[in-house]
Amino acid sequence: MKTVRPYPACTVTKKAEAAILGGHPWVYADEITAPPLPAPANGALVDVLSAKGRYLGTGFLSEASKIRVRLLSRSPNDRFDAAFWRRRAEYAWAYRKTVLAPEDLCACRVIFGEADQFPGLTVDRFGDILVTQTLSYGMEQRKGLIFPLLAEVLRADGQAIRGIYERNDAPLREREGLAQGKGWFALAGEAEPACTRTLITENGVQYEVDFENGQKTGFFLDQKYNRRQVAKLARGKHVLDCFTHTGSFALNAAMGGAAHVTAVDVSEAAVELARANAVRNGLAGVMDFVCADVFDLLPSLEGKSGYDFIILDPPAFTKARRTAENAMRGYKEINYRAMKLLPRGGYLATASCSHFATEAMFVKMLQSAAADAHRQLRQIEVRQQAPDHPILWGVDETNYLKFFLFQVI
Repeated sequence: MKTVRPYPACTVTKKAEAAILGGHPWVYADEITAPPLPAPANGALVDVLSAKGRYLGTGFLSEASKIRVRLLSRSPNDRFDAAFWRRRAEYAWAYRKTVLAPEDLCACRVIFGEADQFPGLTVDRFGDILVTQTLSYGMEQRKGLIFPLLAEVLRADGQAIRGIYERNDAPLREREGLAQGKGWFALAGEAEPACTRTLITENGVQYEVDFENGQKTGFFLDQKYNRRQVAKLARGKHVLDCFTHTGSFALNAAMGGAAHVTAVDVSEAAVELARANAVRNGLAGVMDFVCADVFDLLPSLEGKSGYDFIILDPPAFTKARRTAENAMRGYKEINYRAMKLLPRGGYLATASCSHFATEAMFVKMLQSAAADAHRQLRQIEVRQQAPDHPILWGVDETNYLKFFLFQVI
């Protein structure tokens, strides 16, 4: 006797079937050959079937998005109740406890979207505050269930969680038919914290995190261990940290024993926060801060820089495949300028946080920049994002951060 499923089912193309069987959790609108029947509400759970009727998975329907279904599970036996979401939260936290040092758990990514099987959800922990970003319609509908469960899971493990702040001011929400906004999520029976800034410690460096107004969720946690490697190379060096944001690479370099560090960012607010972080860590005496556009600053320093270690950690220059080639020109410009500024034997740390700027494209760009600068690159190390931002094989979108350390000869 055929089992009657509780969810409407849609049929997909062979291409979508192959992608799902390969591990990818997204079904695009143009890959659906027969819409779900009976017609479900936006954000509802739907089954995904192959052309031959094979069950492929169950996920959230999003009527406004090109990503029409985001799979939650490939098991027909799963029930998507509170117990299901609690298990998912427990799995995610157990993973962090395994791959991170205990001292790193107080500032880490707790949920990394599809890589943790929470499609469209990001959760960062900054001390006793969880900061969330919800980018899928189905997840938005269920956050009232999921967020308290997540707080419960962490508290049950002895983690002090004082509140949950939503950073839903991302334009991507509009593609899901969701409004932008930010503010405290109401935990039943609990008062909202009074402040939207908090202190964290990472690699022995203390930072004030403005999770209400800072970029993304307030602080970039994915470079945690890359900053540690920079600190190891920085001893005795004169360091230029470009795109410093709140000063994280610069502070790690100074903490690592750099002779002097100059931190640069185009945002005066970011520079002020970085300067305050330097004072907080007793590092102001070996650091100075410049508010400038890096694209203008680097050419102006040619022939007079005095730096023997340059760090390039720009924001994503492309957020779409169609603009990736144009973005590579921006990456090449700053890397070429940095290589020209460095003396023979100087050091370069360079990164890209754009998924669409692939590693192959980034390597090709670095080779071209080095050739034009008449430099040769001696590779020290190639790194990626910290393991609390896990890369899920079969889901290329989770593999986004490229980080290279070179000696320039």
